[in-house]
This record gives sequence, structure tokens and C-alpha cells, in this order.
Amino acid sequence: MRTASDKSARFTESVIRSMTRLCEQHGGVNLAQGFPDFPAPIALKEAAKRAIDDDYNQYAVTWGTREFRAAIAGKVDRYNGIRCDPDTEITVTCGSTEAMVATLLAIVNPGDEIVIFEPFYENYGPDAVISGATPVYVTLRPPDFTFDPAELRAACGPRTKAIIVNTPHNPSGHVFTRTELERIATVSQEVDCLVITDEIYEHIIYDGRPHVSMATLPGMRERTVTISGLSKTYSVTGWRLAYAIAAPPLTAAIRKMHDFLTVGAPHPLQCAGVEALRLPDTYYTELASRYAAKRALLSAALRNAGLRIYTPDGAYYILADISRFGVGNDLEFCEWLVREVGVAAVPGSSFFRTAAAGANLIRFTFCKREETLREAGHRLAHLLACPPPARRAPTV
Repeated sequence: MRTASDKSARFTESVIRSMTRLCEQHGGVNLAQGFPDFPAPIALKEAAKRAIDDDYNQYAVTWGTREFRAAIAGKVDRYNGIRCDPDTEITVTCGSTEAMVATLLAIVNPGDEIVIFEPFYENYGPDAVISGATPVYVTLRPPDFTFDPAELRAACGPRTKAIIVNTPHNPSGHVFTRTELERIATVSQEVDCLVITDEIYEHIIYDGRPHVSMATLPGMRERTVTISGLSKTYSVTGWRLAYAIAAPPLTAAIRKMHDFLTVGAPHPLQCAGVEALRLPDTYYTELASRYAAKRALLSAALRNAGLRIYTPDGAYYILADISRFGVGNDLEFCEWLVREVGVAAVPGSSFFRTAAAGANLIRFTFCKREETLREAGHRLAHLLACPPPARRAPTV
């Protein structure tokens, strides 16, 4: 008797989270999974504790408390330039991961295609499969990880339902420019498709680069679903608080899917989310400054270890090229790295359709304390003295 669905056979478990488990087995320094090892802001933690003590422990409104949705509306108006109605255009979800899959389930019909930029955050492909869509890929080419407009246009057609845009981008750290977003907007209007933006790293940007939300571009407000959340900005990845902003008809469909996926996000944490969105603007400038220092620290450590890196413009990841070590298999390299060196990274192949495309790349995160990054750098320094043995090439 067959017990597993065909869908479940079309993708694997998360490679990122499996590397965390491997890291724990070997007592390594976890630079694989993107969660901070430092505390969340005290004001948020105190607000969450007050909410529990005040008995906000039962179901909230399925699509989010009125107060939290109002706070989100104020924030996206002030920072993103998006004006929205909290009653009809905001859905609070259990993390941006749920926001994405709820959105795809809300819009996809059999035969629809979803365009995804590659390399990609590993959830997007499985999300498309789960929703019943066919993923179509457009390459982001190093060193800048930008795309060919002609390739994007060729990837889109009558079956394209949406284009997913992740900016700042995981894993490359690319921040999509206004010009790039305008090109995507032009294509979406030509083929009459939606754009779904994952903007979870919107406050983590370096060197004065601006964050531009697709929904603010001419003609894009009604055809964009904007996704973001609290996980990365406020160092609360375990709280699973995010939101999707869309025009009322889209929001109504997203809310239906969200309702039957998770019912609702944690009530007391939504109360604390209101407190988070009231933090002063200095919080965000200081956040970016702290992460810039961490970026510099890990960048230096990786270069000292003999790795060629792609310096990110945003988010908190660094892609490193391991080709000089002649391994040719990113997964085996990462397994060796955590087992023998004691540092966990993510195999680059988890961000590509085929293993061969990411065979010479691995991803590190720097959302860690300085002492954690220094310890990782100390361990990585052994790479040049004791490089890994050459291994077989990856299978396609």
C-alpha cells in the first residue's frame, strides 16, 4: 500500500535544519541556520510576559489582533511607503514561511507556474509543489547576483501566476535595485501576473543601500503580495510572527488558507509585536550597524581561511566559494567541515535546482555574537593547514 503522496517525493527535508542537527551532534559552531544566539530586545520579552500574565492566552482573531494589524499598518506606511487597511489588507501568519505557502495556496490553480529566482531560499520550490504550481527558474548571476531581463521575460507567459522576489536576498545578500524591480514590474504587467515579495530582511541592509518595496511602484499595489515579519528584525525567529499585505480580494483568499493551515498566530506574542513595532527609528539604524560589524568579522575570517566570498549587500549570510579545495561536492564538504573543523555551514546545492549548480558554494550566517564568530574564525583557520581530501563530484 502506498502511503506517501507524490508531492512529498518531489522535495527533501530542509537541508538547513538538518545541518543544525548535525552541528549539535558534533558540538560545532552553528553558522548554518539563520537564528541569532543573542537575546531579543528586553522590551519585547517583557511585553510578552505581561501579555501572558494578563491572560491573553486564548485564540486571537484568526488573521491577527486588531492592535497588531494596526501597528503593522503604521509601520509599513512609515517605512515601506505602503498604505493599507488593517481590517481588509493584512493577514498575520505563523512566520513568513506560512505567509508564503498560504499565499500560493490562495492563488494557484492547476497548470499555473510560479517564477523563482535562483539561487533561492530553499522553501520556495517545495511551496510551489505543495500549492500545485510548476516552478520556473530565472538565474541570478554572480558576482552581483542580478538577472537578465530577457531571461525573465522568456520565463513568463500565459501560465505564469506569480513571480517571487526575495529582497534582501537569501542566500546571496543581493538587494534588488529600483531598476531591477521596475523591470520585474513591467514583465508582471505585460503577462498579467502577481508579484509576491519576501522582505523579511528589509531592515538588514549595508553601505547605504535603500530597501524598495515592490508594492510602491506604479501599477503594482493591487498585484503585489508583500510578506515580512518580526523574526529577523527583532531576533525572535521562534515566535513565528509575520504578515502578508495584499488587496482585499487577495487578502480574503489568503485568510481562508491561513485559517485552515494554522488558525492563528500566538496571541500573547502578537501583543509583544505591537511593542516591537513601536521601537524608535534608532533601533533599526543600530541593528544595521551591528550587523555590518558582524559581516566584517566573518568576512575576514572566511578570507583568512582561504575562501573566496561574495560580500552581501543585505541580509545576514555570506556565500563562499570552495572550489580552491578541489572537493567538488558541497554537501560532503559541509559534513567534513562540521565533523573535523567544528563549524556548520549550508551546502550551496540546497539553493539550486541541481546539485551541480551549487557544488562549489556554501553559505554561512553571521547573526551570532562576536565571540561566536571569533570562535568560528579560530576553527576555520585550520582549513589552509589541513584542507579536506578531494572527493567525488555531485550528481545532477
